[in-house]
Amino acid sequence: MHVPIAHYRGLLGTYLRPQRLRVGLLALLLFSSIGLQLLNPQVIRYFIDTTQARGPQQTLFGAALLFIVVGLAQRGIALAAFYVGANVGWATTNALRADLTRHCLRLDMSFHKRRTPGELIERIDGDITALANFFSRFVVHVAGNALLIVAVLLLLFREDWRVGIGLTLYTAITFVALGAVQNLAVGRWAAQRQASAEFFGFLEERISGTEDIRANGAEPYIMRCLSQLLRVRLQRERAAQLVSNLTFAITNVLFVIGYALGLAIGAYLYAQGAVSIGTAYLIVFYIGMLASPLEHIREQVADLQRATASIQRVQELFGIQPHVREQIAAALPGGALAVAFEEVSFGYHDDQPANGEPATKSTAGSPTTDELVLRAVSFQLQPGKVLGLLGRTGSGKTTLTRLIFRLYDPDSGALCLDGINIRDVALDDLRARVGMVTQEVQLFQASIRDNLTLFNTRIDDARIERALTKLGLWEWIQSLPAGLDTQLAAGGQGLSAGEAQLLAFTRVFLNDPGLIILDEASSRLDPLTEHLLERAIARLLVGRTGIIIAHRLRTVQRADDIMIMEQGRIIEHGRREALASDHTSRFYELLQVGLEEALV
Repeated sequence: MHVPIAHYRGLLGTYLRPQRLRVGLLALLLFSSIGLQLLNPQVIRYFIDTTQARGPQQTLFGAALLFIVVGLAQRGIALAAFYVGANVGWATTNALRADLTRHCLRLDMSFHKRRTPGELIERIDGDITALANFFSRFVVHVAGNALLIVAVLLLLFREDWRVGIGLTLYTAITFVALGAVQNLAVGRWAAQRQASAEFFGFLEERISGTEDIRANGAEPYIMRCLSQLLRVRLQRERAAQLVSNLTFAITNVLFVIGYALGLAIGAYLYAQGAVSIGTAYLIVFYIGMLASPLEHIREQVADLQRATASIQRVQELFGIQPHVREQIAAALPGGALAVAFEEVSFGYHDDQPANGEPATKSTAGSPTTDELVLRAVSFQLQPGKVLGLLGRTGSGKTTLTRLIFRLYDPDSGALCLDGINIRDVALDDLRARVGMVTQEVQLFQASIRDNLTLFNTRIDDARIERALTKLGLWEWIQSLPAGLDTQLAAGGQGLSAGEAQLLAFTRVFLNDPGLIILDEASSRLDPLTEHLLERAIARLLVGRTGIIIAHRLRTVQRADDIMIMEQGRIIEHGRREALASDHTSRFYELLQVGLEEALV
């Protein structure tokens, strides 16, 4: 597996540039530490040679004091460098996490249907965590340790050219060995990261389905699947670690050889009278110093192995581009919005790869006619009017509303709001002007206030109270234990399904959209909150266009128009009063036998 240098340079340039002052301070601290490391052996040599020459005690005390001061300073600088490096690592990786999260949120629904939340968590957090050291210390540490090696070799050349040549060859062999092992490990670390992502995806999905798993006695099957995933993860982790341990073993063998070589050369030169005992010690000490930067570089190489695998996976994720693209050419007006579908056909591409992902034979091509969910759908809904949308499960009702939100784009035809093709509208503008309430409401472990505003601090309590009062829900909120400060448990535990939908209605009302979509929003209401929701719906639709997908005739009675769909086509569309009085209409039949009975 090969990652181009441009990818390393691109990531470093993008995310280290805002941290350039800290990176500069880190470099200064590391280079200062290197200078102090080179100075202390010179102090020791001076101390040894002065002792051999029976120099004055005052000079020896001065040398010992200098050694202690330099050692303490070097340790202090190293601690400061670690602190600054950790800050750089966290700042850069958090910025990368934010960018990758934002990118994933903008990808098509087909992308999210192919991946579990657990897998994406591992991709966004786990892979980027593996890059922390790459951002914080890799370049500076490798450069610093390389500089330390060069400085040590130059000092050894200054003492004796034979020592310099021998240790230069030793260093070159070590680097060649590390480079050879590095390429061997990258592919294994990529496989390990993928196994980890699959494992976390499995855990997330099964834990969220704990109730159904236990109710149906599926624990043995889940445990077998877990065992298989753990076995694969162990095998891949072991393969990656074995290669990394091979790097460790190679460097240790080379270090032993280096020490032996240094001791032999120092002893030989001292025996020949070519150097003093202090210089012989200095040679051995400097050779020992080579072990530290080489070991650090080895550790950086091991981190680079992990980082290379993670960089490739991060780049692959960034390389996936949404099919739904923005080309901002117009803005939606205020007030109620007109809706127009013009020969819209659509089939789901959830098994097709998004841009940037490899295609397979089974995923190539567009949906066939038999695979279309919507087939040449055309209708118009005037601003301020309410459309009741009916049809069997799978008839295309919910798909139609997803196209309005541009969660998907039609395969053919055009969809317009107030005469503006929604492809020409910014996604944020579109989704601010269109509101939706479904039977599944996402609530967070936070206060009622935060769940209403979705953590938008610009919406104050006075605005929330006005919205709740208009919807007739303020008294209900006041009846809760702490009003707006009432804390909800994870998943909205503590509220009924109907109460959760009341919060969803308020969320939509706070955004003041021009088009409201109610997708089976009344299908899970309890009797105690049904009257509150009916009143909220009536007030929410005032001055707005509405589309109601309903299972209850009571809800659809508020519609101005009725549209019935079957197998992706419109089989009936007209004014509600006219259809209700037409004995040959499909809607008349629904009124006679009941909505649920007629649409089974």
